[in-house]
Amino acid sequence: MAVRTFLTDISSTAWEHPADRAALNALRAIPGFDSVIKRIAGFIGDRALRQLFLGSAVRVGPTQRPRLDELLTEVLATLDWAERPELYVTQSPVMNAAAVGFDKPFIVLNSSLLEHLTDDEVRAIIAHEVGHIMSGHVVYRTIAIIILYFGLTALPFLAAAVMLPFQLALLEWYRKSEFSADRAALLGAQDRSTVMMLQLKLAGGAEYGHPVDLEAFMAQAMEYETKGDAWDRVLQILNTVMRDHPFATVRAGELQRWIDSGAYDTILAGTYAKRSEQKDAPSPHKKDFDEAAQYYGDQARAAVGSLGDVISRAREAFDDAFKGAAR
Repeated sequence: MAVRTFLTDISSTAWEHPADRAALNALRAIPGFDSVIKRIAGFIGDRALRQLFLGSAVRVGPTQRPRLDELLTEVLATLDWAERPELYVTQSPVMNAAAVGFDKPFIVLNSSLLEHLTDDEVRAIIAHEVGHIMSGHVVYRTIAIIILYFGLTALPFLAAAVMLPFQLALLEWYRKSEFSADRAALLGAQDRSTVMMLQLKLAGGAEYGHPVDLEAFMAQAMEYETKGDAWDRVLQILNTVMRDHPFATVRAGELQRWIDSGAYDTILAGTYAKRSEQKDAPSPHKKDFDEAAQYYGDQARAAVGSLGDVISRAREAFDDAFKGAAR
């Protein structure tokens, strides 16, 4: 068994992606945000969520899927988190997991993860979800899941027109929060190949007797982000705007950049933000704002740079259609 470094008293700010914090601040700035959160949380509540999985899934424990129970214990020890969440396994062919709840969050693993992932990869999945819990993501992510999977019709007290800006901002933050939790997954697993192979499997499934090449996948991730023209950049935006998760290639690329920055090794060496050194609600550091501005600035510049090409293509298409109709 690989030896992992115990990250005593680590704060979630040690791994949180600046775009995660920036997107959450933008979400909170939407007029009526607090009211929407309170109404949805009050309408659903922890009890309803827990009863749903208590009745339809299998709760993990020392005698019920004990290896999963051990993996959860290992992750909690590695990330030094004392509040043990309940862990459930639910039957589903989709490889996914979630941390849900309001006052007392719990973790749900889809059964397909156990079919296709190794123990180390499942550990990374659990660490990912514990990372969401430690970052305080779960309330907002639970509301996002409710909106995505049950639709606005499940929330009759909210008008669709009012919810659209909220929904778009919520999805933007939801995607960026995955970058933070992926870093927590790496810190929990402490093996780069394990976490990147997890992303490969989320993108294309397990081997099924056909060998996979992790480094070829990483090269593919770089190609997605760096190759192509302005129209490709626009298509990437359109393909993700209503998604709850970033593409696996994008997640792998973001995580590799974090590793390359040296931040991951610095944390393992013992230099990181600690919970005991922070106030209950610490203000973001200037560095966070600068990093977020850089991240979104790069994206904005790419999008603005693409705009002229999009308009030109649209105009040409319209002209061609008009000329064809006039013949």
